[in-house]
Amino acid sequence: MVHAERAVLIGDLERLDEGRWEEPSLCAEWTVHDVVAHLVDTARTTRLGFLAGLARARFDFDRQNARGVERARGASPRETLERLRQAAARTSTPPAPLDSRLVEEIVHGEDIRRPLGIVRSYPEEAVVRSLRLQVRTPASFGGAREIVAHTRLTASDADLSIGEGPEVSGPVLSLLLAVSRRRVALDDLDGPGLAALAGAI
Repeated sequence: MVHAERAVLIGDLERLDEGRWEEPSLCAEWTVHDVVAHLVDTARTTRLGFLAGLARARFDFDRQNARGVERARGASPRETLERLRQAAARTSTPPAPLDSRLVEEIVHGEDIRRPLGIVRSYPEEAVVRSLRLQVRTPASFGGAREIVAHTRLTASDADLSIGEGPEVSGPVLSLLLAVSRRRVALDDLDGPGLAALAGAI
């Protein structure tokens, strides 16, 4: 599933005018080009390499990510795209659950696509697995466990309901993006728990 998402994203990027690579993504302070470079970096990452890089960044995840973007970003969009193409079939991973690779591909895929007006219909299983991982992963590791601790998330387009408390409902992709702190997805959601969720992110 991870390889399939990488392949579809490469196809989307191949059709993209190079000037649009410098447009802002949904990731704060990152352009579309930066997000693609981040995906190259994470696709290349090994368990040992991740730990060594984190130590060099003094255990600052943001600093580590920034260095990874700088390292993986090519001199042009075409060069960065070629680097993504070369890394797309890799199976290396940081020391994290394998479903974290799905989270990376789907959430960052939307970080790129939504500002550019590109629509992707993701496989339901991939999005559901990503959401399940996010809600059980601590916020300190990029997850949403504390954010949704007292909320029930109910997908309107999948057989999925997670948690206890005031309900937030909507498309499963929008739930995933919201708990991943993409506020743009809140417009797709509804329910008595929405205000609390919005306040938490």
